[in-house]
Amino acid sequence: MTFLISKENKQLTGDILLDGSKSISNRALLIRALTSEHFDISHLSTSEDSQTMVRLLNSADQELDAGPAGTTFRFLTAYLAIKEGEQILTGSARMKQRPIGPLVDALNILGANIQYLEKKGYPPLRIGDPQNLGKSSTLQIPADISSQFISALLMIAPVLPNGLEIKLVGDLVSASYLQMTLTMMHHFGITYSYQDQVIRVPTQSYQAKPYTVEADWSAASYHYAAASLAVDADLRLHGLQPQSMQGDSITSALFKKLGLITTWHNEGLQITRHGKPDGMLEHDYLLCPDIAQTIAVAAAGLGISSLFSGLETLSIKETDRIAALQTELMKVGTSFHKMPARFSKETQKTYYMLEGKASWDQPPRFATYHDHRMAMAFAPLSILAPVVIEDPGVVGKSYPGFWDDLTTLGWSIELIDD
Repeated sequence: MTFLISKENKQLTGDILLDGSKSISNRALLIRALTSEHFDISHLSTSEDSQTMVRLLNSADQELDAGPAGTTFRFLTAYLAIKEGEQILTGSARMKQRPIGPLVDALNILGANIQYLEKKGYPPLRIGDPQNLGKSSTLQIPADISSQFISALLMIAPVLPNGLEIKLVGDLVSASYLQMTLTMMHHFGITYSYQDQVIRVPTQSYQAKPYTVEADWSAASYHYAAASLAVDADLRLHGLQPQSMQGDSITSALFKKLGLITTWHNEGLQITRHGKPDGMLEHDYLLCPDIAQTIAVAAAGLGISSLFSGLETLSIKETDRIAALQTELMKVGTSFHKMPARFSKETQKTYYMLEGKASWDQPPRFATYHDHRMAMAFAPLSILAPVVIEDPGVVGKSYPGFWDDLTTLGWSIELIDD
């Protein structure tokens, strides 16, 4: 399936009720599974990842297939590791290429019984009865591994026989997601200490209480991108919160530099234009890697040179997002390239530079690499001129209503032959 998308009117106006945050939803679902009493979760994400999480947590099957849902796979690995019985946890072909070794090693140290069924360090997994859960209650973990590994361990920590102490070694990656986990655990009654990169969670019980999931800032970023490329914008997004635990809430500040202003109202926010972009945009995306693609494509559409750092995790996502960005941006005459090592001498960071202004005569055909964020990051370019998006159904992973929302805002979406 392939979409040709366009927008005759270059103005962007309307109202969108955003879906619940996938990251928050999946954490709330796992915490509920670890809580002795059931509680209601409102505004749960309709994403395929969260719906897969619901289905697998309620499944009595011995073999569980998480498909391409990385967060779901990692959280379930920790959850199943402390449960009685034996289950097989598998996933899509791409999931079998994404490392799980650091999490499995940590869980086995704690007394889990997890074995690899194919390639060592990668899914699928056989998760058996815990051998001696609680035989250890301390872990030393590299801080630059996926924050989802650390979050998975933290959420099961209160129900371990002796709690858990995690010492993080080195520079922390995606710290905002780790803090999201701790904030949500605290909401459900869990006490912890976090000092000098050591997190201690004593044995205790989660407290059941109704929970409302805030809207997804990652989803909001695509509408900000479209607004930045529009001739004029008056767009209202509902369900977001000004004091958000999501690292992607930096979206409003970054797009302010690209010419947009955010005004808060009772039920959400309003996006309008305030003039020209400030000039070159430089940002470290370590705390918000999921919006790096969105900013890169928007900056390309505006012709704003931009300097990116903090992209360490992008190569191990649904696809190698750095390589994918480089390939697709070249189709519209822009470049996204790694800067020479001399630029990193003082900061020890790896930098990428976006240069050029996107332009095209015929609709460019953007591949999505089975990656939902590639489809949604490139779609806003269609406000400039028609573009083609391959495999548009991938948006279901995090934002199933994306194409419907674009239609509501005036886009024309045509299904064309592959």
